[in-house]
This record gives sequence, C-alpha cells and structure tokens, in this order.
Amino acid sequence: MVEWWRYLLGGLGTLPFLSDAETRSISAENPTGEKGGGAKEVPTPDNPASELGKGWKVRPCITLKAGATHQLADISGPGIIQHIWITVSEKAYRECVLTFRWDDEETPSVEAPLGDFFCNGHGLRYNVNALPIAVNPVGGFNCYFPMPFQKRAQIAIRHDGPQDIGGFFYQITYSLLPQLPQPVGYFHAQWRRSLTTRQRPEHTILDNVKGQGHYVGTFLAWTQMSNGWWGEGEIKFFIDGDEEHPTICGTGTEDYFGGAWGFGGLTYSTAFLGYPYAKRDAGDVPRHCLYRFHILDPIRFQRDLKVTIQALGWYPYGKFQPLTDDIASVAYWYQTEPHSSFPPLPSLTERFPR
Repeated sequence: MVEWWRYLLGGLGTLPFLSDAETRSISAENPTGEKGGGAKEVPTPDNPASELGKGWKVRPCITLKAGATHQLADISGPGIIQHIWITVSEKAYRECVLTFRWDDEETPSVEAPLGDFFCNGHGLRYNVNALPIAVNPVGGFNCYFPMPFQKRAQIAIRHDGPQDIGGFFYQITYSLLPQLPQPVGYFHAQWRRSLTTRQRPEHTILDNVKGQGHYVGTFLAWTQMSNGWWGEGEIKFFIDGDEEHPTICGTGTEDYFGGAWGFGGLTYSTAFLGYPYAKRDAGDVPRHCLYRFHILDPIRFQRDLKVTIQALGWYPYGKFQPLTDDIASVAYWYQTEPHSSFPPLPSLTERFPR
C-alpha cells in the first residue's frame, strides 16, 4: 500500500519520512530533466563562460521567439510537480501565456497569462508573500501548488507578442513516483476578463466546471472605470446544482480577501490572503490586485461549480451603485479529469485594461 502522504504532502512534519520518489529538475541547463543531464552545453567564443568551459553557466536562459510556443517541460509519469520558478521582463507578463496539460489531454488544464498566474496583474511587477505563490525581488515568480499527473505532464509558454523576449529563466522541480496515489485531483487554473455593466455588474470568475474537486484560490486584477469605493460586491459560489441562489455568499470584496472597511487605504500580503498592489494616483486609472488561497478551507464540490463576483460602489444618497469596471481573474482548483473546455482566451490586445 502506497503511503500517499509521503509524496503529496509537504511541510516540516513530513520531512523525516523517506520515500521511493526520485527528484528531478528541468531548466535551460537541463531541458529534459534527465539524471546527470545538466550543464552539458559547450560555450561558444562569445559566451560569458567561454574562458571557463563546459559546466559553468553556459545556457541559463532561453529567448522567447515572437509568435512561437516554447515547450518548457515534457515529463513521463507518474509524478508530481512541486515547484516552479520563472523570471523574465514585465513585457512577457500579459504577452505570454502559460499552458499545462496532464496525461495527453486535448485542451489545457491551465491557461493564463504568465504574470496573472503568479498574481502579478495588469502586466505589472510587485512582490507577493503567499504560501502557494511568492513573487520576490525583482520579479522572481514561484509556485508551490502540488501538481500530480499519471502519465505525462506538458508545460509550455506561448509568446503572442510581436518582438522576441530574451532572458527567460525557469526551473521546474518534480518527483517521479512508483505510482500515483488514488483518488487524486488534477491542478487547474483559468484566466478570464470582462467589463461589467450597470445592467449586470458581475464578473464570472469560473463556470462550467464538471466533476468532483475543490476550489483553492482566486486572484483579481481590478481596474476602476470611475473613482470612489469599488469593493462592495459579494463573491458567490454556486455548488452542485445551485441555480438562482448560491450555497456560499460573501459579505463584500474586501471581506472575502480577509480585509475590512475598504482596506483603510492600506495594502498587505499574507500566507493566504492579500491586497499587494493598489494604484490610486490622481489623474490616473485606479488599479488593484488581490488574492485569496483556500489552502486550509478548500471549497469542495461533487458535481459542478460556478464562481462570480459583483462590482458595486455607493451612490451619494446611500444606495448601492452598480459599476462598470474592468476585471481580470485567475481561478485555481483541483478536479477529476476530464475537464470542460475553457472559454477562448482573449487576444493580445484584449488582455490589457481599457
């Protein structure tokens, strides 16, 4: 019997317990992750390592070619991805799209602009100090969501911009397992963007999820199209057949992200909840970025799930005001496969705030 917790659980409490898993890591210096496969590149005369020779940081990064898809990892399972680190210029944050596919599926289980996946919205760079996602100075993207797979894991980045982007550094660390414990959910993440209206001031974070699983995180990149307070709306989780009325209904945007009373004009970044970025400069469009990770409180569903959030402010006479705001989101969840196809990702020009 496989003691699954030895493979899938982390933390200090499990470190003393040994397992039969084998650790591998993929980077530009070892693109296949094979055992003994790193630092084999031979430097050319113009390479910074040319005076040192093979084995001395010859190929630490790659160039993302415009209009091309670059395969970062193609791993045979069973296994589990445990850490992803990436850094590149801000230009790539909305121009480039991450896709993850598990077990030869036709459509990706993860599809999101690079920056947004790591909770850096609006194509901007700032620090995030959360447990599953950390963004460290300067632009060091880290993801610790465990991602199990049975047969195959494919991670790619698609560059939709018009010019090449150099200096793309990455490292993907994973374990190969004797077998994948069952039952297990597969990791998913989906990006959406919409412009709310006064007639329907609501953004859909996630919809059309079918199967069993649990929801584990929300990231929002919110652009105000008017001034004043913008976060009075409620988040709603429609679970297992809910139609008009949700099973879980929040009390306000700042409340869902663990704050209170309009955040008091302050930002914060904690293990599970954060409001790490706010731009309220006079004469500029106000922008906000927020995250909540349901690590200790996953939202479980047996058949289906839908998640929405409202865009509400206040009228001067004390009534709620429906807002026309620009909202982009990433939903993170685990579920059984197969998954429903995602909505088409907006084109490059449609990914940036209006």
